[in-house]
Amino acid sequence: MEPFQRDLRKANWEVLLGDHEELGSRNEPDWHQSGKVPTWVNAVALPIWLAAGAVVFLPFAFSTSAWDAVTLHVPGNQGNWWHFLAGAPFFLAFPMIWLRGRALFSTQPSTAIGRRLIWSAVGLSILGTILVEVPFLLHLAGTSDWQRFVVLGLGFGIVIASTLILFLRRRQISPTRAMLAGLETAYLANAALCLVVYAGATGNISSRSGWFLSIVIVWPIVLELAWLLLQALRTRTSPIDPRPA
Repeated sequence: MEPFQRDLRKANWEVLLGDHEELGSRNEPDWHQSGKVPTWVNAVALPIWLAAGAVVFLPFAFSTSAWDAVTLHVPGNQGNWWHFLAGAPFFLAFPMIWLRGRALFSTQPSTAIGRRLIWSAVGLSILGTILVEVPFLLHLAGTSDWQRFVVLGLGFGIVIASTLILFLRRRQISPTRAMLAGLETAYLANAALCLVVYAGATGNISSRSGWFLSIVIVWPIVLELAWLLLQALRTRTSPIDPRPA
């Protein structure tokens, strides 16, 4: 009789624990279960990325903008492949603006071709940033040791950490969150490099307005990327709704 009572108590505890886990799952926010980004996050992020879009056309250093860099309109006709690859990732602000605006003002899910285009842009941007860092690896950039260390540490560190987490948690993160994290990773890896390299550039505020605006907006972008990656790590092992938001 006593063993039977012990088995009964054990069964009751298992039922209670199961009910508790199920209740906890039901009490989780809908956005966490579906993999969507909360509306308030998109509302805050949209003006930040609109500012990032403005940075493309504002002078970043020596009265030269990212647009000038990709069109090789650099003072002294010094524009080359390095300037092009360093300026191009700033244009990732525009697909991010599209994603934020669509999340706020449209209920239509993203298309497969749209996601492929975004991931292609992310991949090319990261590849370009790696090529931009080659002169620092080979001691050809003419920067100080601390600048070289910071550039390489930030650039490669952001890319490696994000890539590992997104790859390992690819079955638990939604397509939309993965795209946001990918875009922010590619953007920040390049922006950090440019902010460090041109931190000591000469000129007045108007000739470096893009640099000053960038140093402000990168911090909320860093915070959101960290939040997205932490959420990916905390997501339960069971796959979430695979439909894109």
